[in-house]
Amino acid sequence: MKPLPHKTIERLSQYRRALLMIHTTGKTHIFSHEIAKIIHITAVQVRRDIMLIGYTGTLRKGYNVKELIDLIGEIIDSEMIIRVCVIGVGNLGRAIINYFSGKRTKLSIVAVFDSNTEKVGKKYSGVTCYDIEQLNELVKNEDIKIGIITVPADQGQVTADRLVKAGVKGILNYAPKSVSVPKDVHLEEYDMITSLEKVAFFVKTHSD
Repeated sequence: MKPLPHKTIERLSQYRRALLMIHTTGKTHIFSHEIAKIIHITAVQVRRDIMLIGYTGTLRKGYNVKELIDLIGEIIDSEMIIRVCVIGVGNLGRAIINYFSGKRTKLSIVAVFDSNTEKVGKKYSGVTCYDIEQLNELVKNEDIKIGIITVPADQGQVTADRLVKAGVKGILNYAPKSVSVPKDVHLEEYDMITSLEKVAFFVKTHSD
């Protein structure tokens, strides 16, 4: 299989979430337009993505839900469990830890870190919070590969630098300021303010 575009990987994850939801209802087959309706994209895009991973359905029944779930898992999941840590146990950090818990068998949040001594030693959704000064040690000892940043804007780059130095290979940044990392570290950034302003723009446009 040829390397998949980043956007296709994102959509495959979305497809799997939708398919898992459908699977719980007992539905065994689904058409591209049904997936598209759930994800709010076009059926053409769904078919194009699924063709890229070498899977085809039938004209009469569509895609086999269980087969497609399994195939997407084989493509985007790691064979081994990938260990994850969260930096910052504020409201957003706690929400991510709580939501993430038990959702993916191949991804596991094994540690959270904070500079607030009142939070250190406590458990959040079963995950122990450690002092940020223990980051380097824990990343190495626990073989943590991904760090999720949920700290204030002025701490984003410092935190990213700490994670890179400790040896993580991927960073998901929720801090409200972009960070820089070396080319061999994969970075994804989610800017909630920009996303909200984008929604507000379209609301304003359609309200005029």
